[in-house]
Amino acid sequence: MSPIFRRTPKKKPEDRTVTLIGKPGCHLCDAAQEVIEKVCAETGAAWEKKDINEDPELHRKYWEQIPVVLVDGAQHDFWRVNEDRLRRALTA
Repeated sequence: MSPIFRRTPKKKPEDRTVTLIGKPGCHLCDAAQEVIEKVCAETGAAWEKKDINEDPELHRKYWEQIPVVLVDGAQHDFWRVNEDRLRRALTA
């Protein structure tokens, strides 16, 4: 997208936060975490992990989609995390 059409200023990757919403013992969550750790290490973005079992609102909203990945609080992916797509989202 052309910078003149962008409504908000572009964030640097190190100013972004990736959130992984999952649960213990979930093999898809473990795989998603590996991708997130790798991409965040490369880009400098921060990441955090939230247990869906500890937050009733997250459980209600995302239970059937875990693992869910948020970028700056907006849903980015669920079930499987595409490394290239996440990298593009953090550097766009």
